[in-house]
Amino acid sequence: MKLRNSLLIVTLVMIPGSIWAYGDSSGGGTEGCKVKFSKYMPASSAEVAAKSDFSFFVSGETNPNSIKVTIKGQSVPVTVTPKNQGFQVTGILPDTLKGTFAKINIAAKGPNQCESSDGWLVKVTE
Repeated sequence: MKLRNSLLIVTLVMIPGSIWAYGDSSGGGTEGCKVKFSKYMPASSAEVAAKSDFSFFVSGETNPNSIKVTIKGQSVPVTVTPKNQGFQVTGILPDTLKGTFAKINIAAKGPNQCESSDGWLVKVTE
């Protein structure tokens, strides 16, 4: 009986430690990923014409070859330039966007292939 109670206590003490060991691994989602996006141009909800320039800044921990931009499911080519311990990313809104709202979706990978994504909405005029 004493041995059984001791085993039960040891098991109960070890379970929370095991759960904790698997609880916080950074490498798959955006939590803990060092890729950071900022300085969105044009500003969110701005009104712009089709074929307007857009840009954003991404932190230096980013793999520059992994930066992807899509708008309404369409891949958009971008230019990535090293700047201020990070990267300035520029592109042009597709000419097919007219009289609609469009979200500029951005994604990139950082250390350990962690993935991060963000985006912002603009209104494209006729």
